[in-house]
Amino acid sequence: MSRLAQTHGLTDVQQEIVSTVRDFVDKEIIPVATELEHRDEYPQQIVDGLKELGLFGLMIPEEYGGLGESLLTYALCVEEIARGWMSVSGIINTHFIVAYMLKQHGTQEQKDHFLPRMALGEVRGAFSMSEPALGSDVSAITSKAVRDGEEYVLTGQKMWLTNGGTSSLVAVLVRSDEGHPQGTAPHKSMTTFLVEKEPGFGEVRPGLTIPGKIDKMGYKGVDTTELIMDGLRVPADRVLGGVTGRGFYQMMDGVEVGRVNVAARGCGVAQRAFELGVRYAQQRHTFGKPIAQHQAIQFKLAEMATKVEAAHAMMVNAARKKDSGQRNDLEAGMAKYLASEYCKEVVEDAFRIHGGYGFSKEYEIERLYREAPMLLIGEGTAEIQKMIIGRRLLEEYRFQG
Repeated sequence: MSRLAQTHGLTDVQQEIVSTVRDFVDKEIIPVATELEHRDEYPQQIVDGLKELGLFGLMIPEEYGGLGESLLTYALCVEEIARGWMSVSGIINTHFIVAYMLKQHGTQEQKDHFLPRMALGEVRGAFSMSEPALGSDVSAITSKAVRDGEEYVLTGQKMWLTNGGTSSLVAVLVRSDEGHPQGTAPHKSMTTFLVEKEPGFGEVRPGLTIPGKIDKMGYKGVDTTELIMDGLRVPADRVLGGVTGRGFYQMMDGVEVGRVNVAARGCGVAQRAFELGVRYAQQRHTFGKPIAQHQAIQFKLAEMATKVEAAHAMMVNAARKKDSGQRNDLEAGMAKYLASEYCKEVVEDAFRIHGGYGFSKEYEIERLYREAPMLLIGEGTAEIQKMIIGRRLLEEYRFQG
């Protein structure tokens, strides 16, 4: 086990879970990740293995058939999975955001209906906020829901759905003006709908189309899609929590979990990049000795390892804060910001250590170099994180003049 990125104070159960996931990553993911990534192939065999391990129910309460584990345990598992192949961690991330939102905000009927099947991985979750024209400005969404008897009719186009094709349940945020008069703040007139669908592409239920996979620079294997609603009818009992107008807050609560996840992914990718860099530096010789013995390379390795350690510590702190029941948007924003930036830097340093071979698709670092940029924008850009951090700091350190 690496000396870096150790987590103190774990229970025996937590240690066993993380160790089991690490073994699975080393045996089942790392050996095939680069080949599957180059083919942009969905890792079905790996996903089946995760289901057998019970990871789709990791944070779902035991009463619904899950393991009832903490966000910290989940984040440490994500870190290990991302170390093997970041795309696989994306497959479970959106699933857990939806499961968390159901657990925290769903009606009892909604929990009873979805969570047991989500724990088994039979129902797989995705969530949808972004739209083609708005980026990080969630308050500007234009997709809308109009009440029609005991149903709502949803219309609009959503963007950047991870697991958009393979999921069977999508939490969709739309504008719903019912009960919210003209002039109501935008974030108070949004509602989250639980939309069930068939996995696949094309028209997956009447009024709902998943056009196909978006071709990406990296983050391959996992399906990233659009979602088009054109007269999509959803029963009123599929409003998350049963009350309209709470969708923005529900989504932001889920995104806090997602930001811890992205931080964990950044930690995992950075760890793998460091492993590759430090190994290659001891194998490659220049001027009669391994390049690891050159001071310039040792300085790089020292900086890389320090960044890995710092990002891991911040990610663990953010997860523990959420687990304690406290507000963690400050800690999650800091962890996501630092881990994603450090991940990019550690990967680039490992790429530089590899020299010309880092540019070859035969070397794993080439894949990591294309994957790291996604973390800079996933669950909010660095600029969005800085806005969140700055506002929270001003709340905490308000000057009383």
